[in-house]
Amino acid sequence: MTDLMQDIGLLLAKGLGAIAGAIISLIYLLPKSRREAAGRFFIGVVSGMIFGGAVGVALSDWLAIGSRLTSIEITLMGSAAASLCAWWALGVLARLAERWK
Repeated sequence: MTDLMQDIGLLLAKGLGAIAGAIISLIYLLPKSRREAAGRFFIGVVSGMIFGGAVGVALSDWLAIGSRLTSIEITLMGSAAASLCAWWALGVLARLAERWK
């Protein structure tokens, strides 16, 4: 039962981190349309869910704080970072593509 609870906790951490990263990104680079906002939000959430664990481990190793954090904190941090980066990259690419038209 504890393994199931740990898995549920990690899944929730991934989801919350991915959503938080996508929402925080709105502050840095506002979308020009609802379609752009929806697309970037979806990409951010999916990226955070997929890459959250790996990014969290990489960040915790790079910052040398892995021994001080729980696996849920590492996953939450990684999901938010992956989501934030995906939003930012997609937003920048969309603006560049618009300029090249």
